[in-house]
Amino acid sequence: MHVVFLSLGTNLGDKTKNLNDAINQIERRVGSVKAKSAFIQTEPWGFKSENTFLNAAIKVETILSPIDLLIQTQRIERDLGRISKSINGEYHDRIIDIDILLYFEDGNIIGDGLHIESPELTIPHPHMNERDFVTIPLKQIL
Repeated sequence: MHVVFLSLGTNLGDKTKNLNDAINQIERRVGSVKAKSAFIQTEPWGFKSENTFLNAAIKVETILSPIDLLIQTQRIERDLGRISKSINGEYHDRIIDIDILLYFEDGNIIGDGLHIESPELTIPHPHMNERDFVTIPLKQIL
């Protein structure tokens, strides 16, 4: 069993429902949610929008490999209404965003976990320490 930490964000529609729907889908498709941060309201990061965000972090136990985890989280985003991902750092409003922050193999939560750097996936998330909307909820569940 692996332990992963995910960041969730939404700034469109019923934000609380969007986060809860994403968490429920993660529980069904990815694995057991072991911890959940408070939902925090934040300003957009990296782009301008009239819509504030609601963000959270969750800890999940999963049997999925990192790439299978990515595939499942992207499917959940699409199923919940996300049309496109950010490309080349160009961000926009979104129904839901699920980012893989950290991945620990065999449940061993030591150090910063697995390191992956590929065109599809980078773990640990390369910008997580620059973003309060990630670090504040993540610290609540570490």
